[in-house]
Amino acid sequence: MTTNMVTPTDIAELCAIIRDAGRDGMPAELRGGGTKADIGQPDRQALIVEMSAFAGIIDYDPAELVLTVGAGTRLSEIELLLAEQGQMLAFDPFDYGPVFARSSGASTIGGIIAAGVSGSRRLSAGAARDHMLGFEAVSGRGEAFIGGGKVMKNVTGYDLPKLMTGNWGRLAALTSLTVKVMPRPQTCATLLLRGLDDEAAIAAMARAMGSPAEVACAAHLPEAGITLLRVEGFAPSVAARSDMLRALLGQADLLADGADEPLWATVRGGGALQGEAVLWRISTAPSRGPEVFRALQHLGARRCYDWAGGLVWLSLPQDADQHRVRQVIAQTGGHATLIRAPAALRTSMSALHVEEPGVAALSARVRAAFDPLGILSPDRFGAAHAH
Repeated sequence: MTTNMVTPTDIAELCAIIRDAGRDGMPAELRGGGTKADIGQPDRQALIVEMSAFAGIIDYDPAELVLTVGAGTRLSEIELLLAEQGQMLAFDPFDYGPVFARSSGASTIGGIIAAGVSGSRRLSAGAARDHMLGFEAVSGRGEAFIGGGKVMKNVTGYDLPKLMTGNWGRLAALTSLTVKVMPRPQTCATLLLRGLDDEAAIAAMARAMGSPAEVACAAHLPEAGITLLRVEGFAPSVAARSDMLRALLGQADLLADGADEPLWATVRGGGALQGEAVLWRISTAPSRGPEVFRALQHLGARRCYDWAGGLVWLSLPQDADQHRVRQVIAQTGGHATLIRAPAALRTSMSALHVEEPGVAALSARVRAAFDPLGILSPDRFGAAHAH
């Protein structure tokens, strides 16, 4: 990737940089903490627009459960601020740094929102897009604009906050954003079921999710032979719901608040599959996850399951037929995102799942409305039609 980099210090300068890039025909790529820079095409020739100047807490009202921050603010800073008030983000973010053998703590809130990254609690808390209230941004036209607001109920105009979430910085450069926060649970506990195969684990997680136990997270680590069910809330409620799950599912070990965190760290971002292997993030129906794995097992696949089986982190040896992953997903349904791979593979296929023609046409029209000259990261997922 080109090392040509600029660091705008305010919105006016950012507008000018993007307008100049459009005039010169120079692609521009936004950069926050850089933790996801290795997702997408390698050696991208683009002007790197470094967003660190758009950092800091702009407005925080704990009583109203609303936080406004600069898009370049690090997630670690936000989580520390909220923890001091006994609160946390309403969605569950996670840091992609360790996935690429980098230290954690560099991810920015703007990068997390732009990539639509959600952790294990997405199962109960919803996705990042569900909790973004408003934003300020600069479009690919080099024009500043705002969307949404700073209140829970805002019905004016289009729901642009949802559109900005998960667009990978290809529509606009976020400069600030407003998100919901929520009280931290008083305590939590994780039940460990041991010795279940994939199908039995998926069935157990489905039973738990269908019960009144209000499970916050559910995951299965096949190589460790454990299935994890987490409950959160007030201590008496957590104890009662843990007993409910034990009665429903049979014998289970119980890890108290804090003791379970290392296990959940191995779930987030496919942490159980770290190494040099190619890493895929597969979203599918929970009942189809084991089927996806069986179809790829002969290639040396390894896997772990999050979101009660709806999210499959799958690794394959670098010399395996990676194209087979998307062929299998075409049969089972879902989406497969290429997260970690050597440069040659990233050149030959798009990191993002190939869109159906109608969806691709709609996506192109939306991008053209915000970025008519195609300035913002046009080449990052350039092999969009490569299978």
